[in-house]
Formats: sequence, C-alpha cells, structure tokens
Amino acid sequence: MVNYKDLGLVNTREMFAKAIKGGYAIPAFNFNNMEQMQAIIKAAVETKSPVILQVSKGARQYANATLLRYMAQGAVEYAKELGCAHPEIVLHLDHGDTFETCKSCIDSGFSSVMIDGSHLPYEENVALTKKVVEYAHQFDVTVEGELGVLAGVEDEVSADHHTYTDPEEVIDFATRTGCDSLAISIGTSHGAYKFTPEQCHIDPKTGRMVPPPLAFEVLDAVMEKLPGFPIVLHGSSSVPQEEVATINQYGGALKAAIGIPEEWLRKAAKSAVCKINIDSDSRLAMTAAIRKTFAEKPAE
Repeated sequence: MVNYKDLGLVNTREMFAKAIKGGYAIPAFNFNNMEQMQAIIKAAVETKSPVILQVSKGARQYANATLLRYMAQGAVEYAKELGCAHPEIVLHLDHGDTFETCKSCIDSGFSSVMIDGSHLPYEENVALTKKVVEYAHQFDVTVEGELGVLAGVEDEVSADHHTYTDPEEVIDFATRTGCDSLAISIGTSHGAYKFTPEQCHIDPKTGRMVPPPLAFEVLDAVMEKLPGFPIVLHGSSSVPQEEVATINQYGGALKAAIGIPEEWLRKAAKSAVCKINIDSDSRLAMTAAIRKTFAEKPAE
C-alpha cells in the first residue's frame, strides 16, 4: 500500500473548495509520457496554478503502475526544483470503470480516482460509486462520480450520442454515494471531433466552424440542486486550429476537427465547475511539433 501523501501529492478536496470560492477551475491534463508531464508541471509552476495529472486506465497500463508512481513523485520534486515551494499536484484516475481498477490505483499512490458508472443503469451506478467511495475515503482519497453520458471515445469506451445529466438525480446520487465531485454532461464530448459539421455554423468573419452551444441551463439546474458542490466537465479540449493546421500542413488529415471555445470554458469556470479535463489539446500540440520537426529536419 502506497500512501499518496508520502509521494508529496494532495487530493482534490481543498483545491476544489478554493476554486469554487475563487470562481476558477483547476486544469486536469491527461498525460501519456514524460514529455507531456514535464510540460504540464512547467506550465503549472509558471502560472502558479494547482494542477491535476490524470491518466486513463489504458494510459496507466501503457506507462506501468510502478513507473507511473515514481513519475508522479518526480513531478512534485520537479515543481520544487522550478521554484514552487509547496506544489499542489493531484494524481487522478480518469474514467475508472471497475472497483478493482480504482482500488489498484488507490493502493499504488493515486490521490484521486474517478469511477465512471454512467454507462450502467442508475441504481448500479450508485452502488458502484458508493463502493469505491467507501474504500477510497479510508485513505483520504477523493472520488469523482459521473451522471450523464458524453459522446466520443475514451479508451475502449465509445458513445455515438451524449445524454444530458438529469438535474433531478443529482441530489440523490451525491447523497447516497458520498462522492466528492460530480462529472456532468452538458454537450461536451471526447476527442478532437467533438461536433459534426452539420451541427456547426460558419462564422462569416473568420470562416471557421462554430459549434452548437453547450447546455448551460443543465449546469445551472445542477448547481441549484447542489449549491457549492464541485462539478467536473469532461471532453473540454479547445482543439486549437493552429495546431490542426500545422498537422495537416505536414501530412496529417484532420478534417473538421473542432473543440470547445475557450470563452465557454471561462464561463463554466466561473460557476461550480472546478475541474476541466483536457486531453486532445496536448496530443495535438505534440503531434504538430513532431510532424513539423520531422518534415523540416529529415536528416536529423
């Protein structure tokens, strides 16, 4: 059993409380390798921001649980080396789908886990989430639950359509499970192709596609039911068009890739949304840089 506190990590409880009070959200970046982690920590220190390092079940299998634990510990020491005396870094499991996966992460030093039972019938989701919470809280590990379904692909799990969170369920779910935060569905989706061209309209000034609006009325209704409760938005990459253009310029074929406008994320961050998940953006930035370098420096 590895206690996350011995690695210098923190859970999400205090940082979420500060975020809600301060009207901002914590960035939660998925990472798959050392280079991504270095960039995340460097950016967090430069901006004096707490940060959530998160890995999916597949990314954890790829990285190896033991190596991942020491990478997280190294991230804390790296932040100190860069001048941050007291780093606020969370190691979080993104989209854990079984109790066993969550338990394994807790036992190996994760400070936060997500149990995603959104694909299950409601009562089964409640039971699974509660089971994870009861185990995690023994070790002061925080737990994120989910209500509603996001479209897109996350590891091997995919959904063609999103299902908005039902605000009428959130009080019962949060009370019965004891979860520390709740991921909801208001129209965001996983991956770089968050919306189809048919769902979007063209901005006459920029010529770029503009996605359909998010269901902020659902978010407002959830906040009314659960005032002050930490809310999480998944699938929130903005998919920077300059990165998409660079990838396509150097041999890629990302057609109609579109993300969540940053102004919508800023609006969400001023509410009870205190964790915003970002994965595709860092993949795009890394892919763009690699493609450009290989094309411009083929001999190196």
